[in-house]
Amino acid sequence: MVGRGARHGGSRAVSGGVHLVGGGWGGDARVWRAFVAEAGARASGTPRIAVVAVRDGDEQDHGAKLITAVTGAGAVEPVVLALREGERLAPDALPDDLHGVLVGGGLTPAYREAVLPAADRLRALVADGAPYAGFSAGSAIAASRALLGGWRAPDGRPVLDEDFAEDHEGLAVEEGLGLVPFAVDVHAAQWGTTTRLATAVEAGLVQGGVAIDEDTAVLVRDGRTEVVGAGNAWWVRPADGGVLLRREAGSA
Repeated sequence: MVGRGARHGGSRAVSGGVHLVGGGWGGDARVWRAFVAEAGARASGTPRIAVVAVRDGDEQDHGAKLITAVTGAGAVEPVVLALREGERLAPDALPDDLHGVLVGGGLTPAYREAVLPAADRLRALVADGAPYAGFSAGSAIAASRALLGGWRAPDGRPVLDEDFAEDHEGLAVEEGLGLVPFAVDVHAAQWGTTTRLATAVEAGLVQGGVAIDEDTAVLVRDGRTEVVGAGNAWWVRPADGGVLLRREAGSA
């Protein structure tokens, strides 16, 4: 089972940390501290952070909210890359002098379509030591196989409130950014998405994963994970006859 201090087999070799925030605007700066500290260690001064927001008209406002949240953990120089749903992130929009990248929240399939063209560029930045942070959708698409949404199991039974289906009926799993080898779902306690992840694992759509509460982050570095913040991470892996679920509370 993956958890605090545990190591993944088969994970991509990266040198920058991957910080997966489960969403929420509760003002818990703990979820951003390690990300800002890693970015700051790469900078001679204030770290320069790309902030990617993919929204349906409020992308600038969402980018501003993300900046406010992150600066609760320390000063950053933001480079806002605001995209309307349907637009694509060009790889050259992420310059070499970035010290970190933050990808925000919204409709998960829209983020995947927008950011996937820059996946190789993002992986190169992380391999060079730049940390990546996801917020909600930005966390979900960080996976090699990204769980994008859905509210019905393969047998048609509901496993989640339809309001949280992300414009999918059946469980949708597609290629993600490839920054972590396990699937990620978000807003776990608030939206009940642990049941969606568990169903995806049981059905063999993903090999295992974590559902993350709001105001909580899973930090991945050198194949090891740590949970920080106000909530929990819910680790799911396959087992004979079903799945195994383990709760890991966030630390300070």
